[in-house]
Amino acid sequence: MAPFLMTFFLPLYLLIFNQQIHVHNQADNLSKGIRFEHGSWKEVLAKAQKENKMIFVDFYATWCGPCKKLKKQTFIDKNVAAYFNENFINVAIDAEKGEGVGLSEKYLIEAYPTLLFLHPNGLVSETHVGFFTAEELLDVAGKIQK
Repeated sequence: MAPFLMTFFLPLYLLIFNQQIHVHNQADNLSKGIRFEHGSWKEVLAKAQKENKMIFVDFYATWCGPCKKLKKQTFIDKNVAAYFNENFINVAIDAEKGEGVGLSEKYLIEAYPTLLFLHPNGLVSETHVGFFTAEELLDVAGKIQK
């Protein structure tokens, strides 16, 4: 009976334990990355105006390779996260779903990823398209803040 229990329960235990580690690692990466707002566009604008901060917008598509690379590499960089969390209201928008469809039309999004830097009132300051390393994104953001 003991060999049966070990054969059945050990793989199950390892599967559950591995999932817990995976979830924990994802949470660590998210907590260290750029904090993106989850409210409506109207709420994002209101927060930016209240805090007098520019808005950083990541327009992405779920199928976009460079978009995924930004999320996995650039947006979780500790220096990028610290700078963007301090200086911007950050929002990631799926340009092909929900409110993102209308916003991508309003801001003339034609490729992914498109990174917008907006004034608190929603007017465009700068538009950038494509993948950026952490250093490149910090350089762009630093110039905008001057």
